[in-house]
Amino acid sequence: MKLFDDIPVERPATPLLDTLETPAALRAMNDAQLAELADELRAYLLYSVGVSGGHFGAGLGVVELTVALHHALETPHDRLVWDVGHQAYPHKILTGRREAMQHIRQFGGLAAFPRRSESEYDTFGVGHSSTSVSAALGMALAARASGEQRRVCAVIGDGALSAGMAFEALAHAGHVDANLLVILNDNEMSISENVGGMASYLARIMSSKPYTSMRENGKRVLSHLPGALELARRTEEHMKGMVSPATLFEEMGFNYIGPLDGHDLPTLVQTLRNMRDMDGPQFLHVKTRKGRGFLPAEADPIGYHAITKLEKSDAGQTPPPLKPDDPLAPKPRNDLSRPKPRKYCNVFGDWLCDMAAADTRLIGITPAMREGSDLVRFSREYPERYYDVAIAEQHAVTLAAGMACEAMKPVVAIYSTFLQRGYDQLIHDVAVQHLDVTFAIDRAGVVGEDGPTHHGALDLSYLRCVPGMVVLAPADEAECRAMLSAAYHHPGPAAVRYPRGTGPGVEIPEQLEALPIGKAQQRREAGGEGPRVALLAFGSLNVPAAEAAERLDASHLNMRSIKPLDRDAVLDAAATHDLLVTLEENVVAGGAGSAVAELLAAEGRTAPLLQLGLPDGFVEHGKPAELLAECGLDAAGIEASIRHRLVD
Repeated sequence: MKLFDDIPVERPATPLLDTLETPAALRAMNDAQLAELADELRAYLLYSVGVSGGHFGAGLGVVELTVALHHALETPHDRLVWDVGHQAYPHKILTGRREAMQHIRQFGGLAAFPRRSESEYDTFGVGHSSTSVSAALGMALAARASGEQRRVCAVIGDGALSAGMAFEALAHAGHVDANLLVILNDNEMSISENVGGMASYLARIMSSKPYTSMRENGKRVLSHLPGALELARRTEEHMKGMVSPATLFEEMGFNYIGPLDGHDLPTLVQTLRNMRDMDGPQFLHVKTRKGRGFLPAEADPIGYHAITKLEKSDAGQTPPPLKPDDPLAPKPRNDLSRPKPRKYCNVFGDWLCDMAAADTRLIGITPAMREGSDLVRFSREYPERYYDVAIAEQHAVTLAAGMACEAMKPVVAIYSTFLQRGYDQLIHDVAVQHLDVTFAIDRAGVVGEDGPTHHGALDLSYLRCVPGMVVLAPADEAECRAMLSAAYHHPGPAAVRYPRGTGPGVEIPEQLEALPIGKAQQRREAGGEGPRVALLAFGSLNVPAAEAAERLDASHLNMRSIKPLDRDAVLDAAATHDLLVTLEENVVAGGAGSAVAELLAAEGRTAPLLQLGLPDGFVEHGKPAELLAECGLDAAGIEASIRHRLVD
């Protein structure tokens, strides 16, 4: 295997890879050619991500596995389902999208994750974790029902396997005896001991035709001898258990093979060739290493989960890992007064530590979002009050509910798009019981290059309709800190939703003073010339709203609270203006603008109302500024929509 110390800024020579337009030619290659192809694939992956930026640590770890899978399976006739999709870049390169990789995650370019509309080789669209086994099982059962002869394979990581949904699917697959191959890409958790020569040898033996044939013939012979079959089963189970965690998956109905070295290409190829023809549920456990082949990423797999794009001047240099303000370094207390813009997640991370110091009842909970939500410092300063529940959003919410029942003050740090997975628990376990749980909702609105599976476009709509829920949206960093305090002190369920990235650069106070809930802020009063327009802005859109208000000589209200609304501010604006314009980084349907319309209707007030927000459709990937402009939610787009409405 070729090792790299830096990311090439010039396209590497990849003569063998360049001959592949589809995986069909790959299947005719011998072992030596496959090894060369893997080296070229790793080099090209490093180069292309250096050009575009994006996820690459997970992809580097599955280069050999991806080559082996496309060699052993007749894709796309055989179905290959990737979980989450961070590791699917090598798959995209091998399936006709090599040159387009330089524009991945960019507006109009390839999607960050597998997408069915992008390629016939992307059999299932993903982005959230732990869905692959369920989807692949559905495909396998459909093939059986239609009489199609095809193999279906799901590749799932050890982190994604921590979700209950994955185990529900595994249990069902074993119950229905589906022809399904599940590959566990184990690259982080201690599910098994390190792979050695004996484990790889046994993997080849247990997947070989002589072994499986002997196993089945032995069962038929021993079935006539009382007690012999059970003794043989237990003997085999204990032999496997000496070198692998087979028991759990065997009990679920799978034939377990592994663990084996996921970077040993000849072993992977031979094992997959053998398993391809096996009937029933098959489980292959492979051990890989994130960032494999790129030495800085092997040393820091979390930091090098993704990188920003490199410039030509970076040639020969080790790129920095993609870390938000280096969260692994403890932040000094005076960070709160730094003049430069800070990321909203950093504002939350500092607030959490400060509030924890002030209130011993505070508990921090996150579903595998420690770095992303910036709980690193909290996890170190308050380890006994910090719970990372892995990829289990439903459990995270109900765990918080249970703690709230015992007079604790849980704070759930979660992304908007992932809270969707815990929605029933938010309603049934928190809201119905009116429990004191604070939700710090990161990545609200458009988040950029990860696209429609990760945009937080729906939370105002799905939270606003929940009885008793308080929903707040800050316009800047200072408001974010104050709103978190307000939500925390509110005796019931409350959410603060804030965007990804930095705020406008407002100075952040050190105190923990709470912002009044349900009270808007007048930021500008309209002039006396022409139609009087009032911009009612919610959260992040206060920045373009301020610019548009200046151009239009309009009033500008920072509404702050979606639920409850500032009733008096809305009614006063309706009485003194010719047009009300609501602005939100959320879908219009059921969002903040709908709340204003409902209030006016309930009060029997008629006022011209223009509701601006995200469209009734899934927003594609691209930089947030590009996407907001495309949706007409930058200052120019807002001004144009208002002028068009005034003309009409």
